[in-house]
Order: sequence, then C-alpha cells, then structure tokens
Amino acid sequence: MGLPLAGLMFASVLGARSANAQEWLKDRRFAEGPGYRAGDLELHPGLGGEIGYDSNWFLRSDKTGAGIVNGAPAVPVADGGVFRITPSLSVSTLGPQRNTGPAGAPPSVSFRGGIAATYREFIGVQELRDQRNLSGHADARLDILPTRPWSFSVHGLYDRTIQPTVLGNPDLSFNRDTLAVGGDVIATPNSGTLDWRLGYQVQGALFESSNGTPFNNVTHSILTKGRWKFRPRTAFLYDASLSFLGYSQSNRAVNALHDSTPTRARLGMSGLITPRVAFLGMAGWGASFYRPGGDARVSQYDSIIGQAEFKFFPTANAPGGDVSDASLTLSSIALGYIRDYQNSYFSDFYGSDRGYAKVAYFFAGRALISLEGGVGAVEYPDVYINPGGATPGGTGGLVHSKFTDVRLDGTLFTEYRILESLGLNATFNYMQNVSSTQLPVQISATQTGVYDMSWKRFQASLGVRWFL
Repeated sequence: MGLPLAGLMFASVLGARSANAQEWLKDRRFAEGPGYRAGDLELHPGLGGEIGYDSNWFLRSDKTGAGIVNGAPAVPVADGGVFRITPSLSVSTLGPQRNTGPAGAPPSVSFRGGIAATYREFIGVQELRDQRNLSGHADARLDILPTRPWSFSVHGLYDRTIQPTVLGNPDLSFNRDTLAVGGDVIATPNSGTLDWRLGYQVQGALFESSNGTPFNNVTHSILTKGRWKFRPRTAFLYDASLSFLGYSQSNRAVNALHDSTPTRARLGMSGLITPRVAFLGMAGWGASFYRPGGDARVSQYDSIIGQAEFKFFPTANAPGGDVSDASLTLSSIALGYIRDYQNSYFSDFYGSDRGYAKVAYFFAGRALISLEGGVGAVEYPDVYINPGGATPGGTGGLVHSKFTDVRLDGTLFTEYRILESLGLNATFNYMQNVSSTQLPVQISATQTGVYDMSWKRFQASLGVRWFL
C-alpha cells in the first residue's frame, strides 16, 4: 500500500524548509541603523534588494528513475535566478540612548514591533517563473511596568510562509498563514536575582490551498520560564511547556493525523567558565501524548531533550546570566548540540539530534560575518495512511516503517557598510537531506511509484540594503 498521488505533494513538506527571512532580519543588531525619533518612538525603516540563484526551489530529488515521482524524468530538478525586494520597518519606544526622562526612572510601558515583506520574482523555466510570491512577517510586544518586581506583557505575530510542492503547481502549494497571540506575567523580586514568567499563547496555522486545509491546526500553550542568578555571571535556568494541539479537518488528510498534548520540561545552568568562555547546559524530558493512545497507528515521542553549548567571546566583556543574551551585543563563536522533537504533518512527529557551529563577528561596526553550519539525524516514526476521507472505503495501513535521515545545513552571511545606513551583502546557503528511503506512492488505480526522500539545494545572492 502506498500514499495516494495527493500524498506525494504533501511529502515534500516533511523535509522542506520554507522560504526563510533574510539573514539581517533575524537579528535587530544587524537590521537596524541609527533610527529616527518621532516623539516617544524610534523608527527604523529599511529596504533591501537582491539578485541570486536557487538550485532546487521545489526540493526535488536529483536521482533519476522511471518510477520516481519527484525526480527525473517525471519532474527534473529546476534551477534559476531569483530577484528579491524586502522592505521593513521596526518601531519601539525610546532606547536608553535617546531616553531623556528622569535619571533612574524606568518607563511604565515599553513597546517593540516590526513588519517586513519579501517579494520574489524568478528567472528560468515557466514552472519556476509561475512561482512568484510574497511572504511576510509582523510582530509586536507590549511590556507593562518593565523591570518592576511584577510586570506584564502581551505579544502577537503574523507570518506568511511560502512552501511549494514538488509538482511545481502554485495552486497546489502549502503556503500558510500563522497567527499567534499571548501574554506573560513576570516576577523579578530581589533586584532581578530571580526572574520567573508564566505565559499563555494560542497559535493557528491556516493553509491557503484546498489540498492543505486538512492540516489546519490550532495550538494552545501554557509556558513557564525561570532564572536564578546565584553568582554575578552564572544562573540556574528552567523552562517548561504544556500544549494542546488540534486539527480541525484531520479526517480529510491523506496521512493519519492525531491531536496531541506535547509536554516539555528542562533544567540547566548558564554562566562563564572564564572571562571569554561561557557554557549553557539544559536537560529534561519531552513527551508527545498523541491521541488516541490505544490506536496502533499512533506513535509517541518519549525521551530526553536538551541543549549544550560552549561560546567563546573574542573580547572579555561577556554578559552574565543567560549565554543567549549575548547574541545582540557581542561577537562570538559557538559550538553546540540540541536534542528535541517537533510535531509533523507527515508522521505525527520527528525527533532530531543536531550538532552545530556558529560564528558572528562585527568588525568596527562596518563589516559583519555570520556563519552557521550543522549536521543532524532526523528520525521519523511509522507512516500510515488515513483510513478516513482521503481513501474512501479503505482501512488505512502502514506505508513505511520508521526511518532516519541525515540533514546537513550551512549559511554564510556577510555585509560591508559603505555608509552608516548603506550596506552591500552576500548570502550563501546549502541544505541537503541524505536518505536512502523511498516512500511508495499510489499514482492511479493501476500505477505505483516511489517518492525519494533525498534532495539537495544551494542558494546564493548578492544585495544592497538601506537601513535607518
């Protein structure tokens, strides 16, 4: 038994990465310039333009075979040129440099928000040119009584994710809109020696095409996070979450989808070993709790999760508390490992073990180098067909037993600032899914094939960016 033809379109989601935001948008230290003051607000507009190359926009297999439905000769790899234009704007209340209020008086309210969009135009074969698209992101956060013993925050985000399928038809894409809103209660007694927060968030993922709507889902999450600084630059850390994930139309999905109550809890420590070397260690447990638990087609994740990271600072002025606080203030070199699991639209979940290295170096406020690379194992449980609407009259069944792929990734971003608010940049990205797995696919009542899980993709772009 194999996945129906519609299933092969979905299978591309399992290994694919969506169209990602530009590297400079991921870190506001790099995204923002001197800014413009408008009353009690700081405005940071920006505009970037790039021209580049994408070797495999559809993430098709480079293997060739008559029975391979996601590779040549049926659908060969399509490469081509890409133009990208990205306007952005971030808004915040005045930072410390511009705040002229009474000395020592913290603000009663602080706000930060941003919006960005990316338009893509393609050069190449017709099916690639038909993929022109617009992705976008917006987020906002309001903090009430920040730095007080008790404070509160509310936040929200919107994200439009672009995700094509191997078939190349833009009307059968897995583009989706993600919306999330939430809030936190934050306690920081004893001048910040201890800080603890308890929050709630609801997030919905809405697919735009009819073939994606069976995967629409809503997640309610209760989250808590704490930190106790018992030395000037060392802290104990704790985080935990309890979520409730539900699919609104799972009976229409090709593969078996199950509601779940994913749960995580971790405990660890962060601090400086020497003035230039810091360590972050977190370990705990994660469990998926997919329902119904007695269903033979339901797989569960129930294992150790955690993170370990060593970070070196070229200058001996590293911050204390949480090593991740340094990402916006200092150049750094990091080596780390993460073990976790994620919900999957394909086979309930996938577990991942990833080792990584990161380098971020800012030379005299003008030249930036950001490099990240990783290699990891991605483990999928058994894959089942949905016995419901996707296969009328069928009973459902095992498509493929559990398997493990190897994922390679690397990204290099460099930028040189000609002027304080004008920079030239280059981005190089490589991804590869190393796999020997081929999933059986039911093309028609009398024809079968296989979906090859291996793919590779290289992206390169040169651009210019104005930012204030």
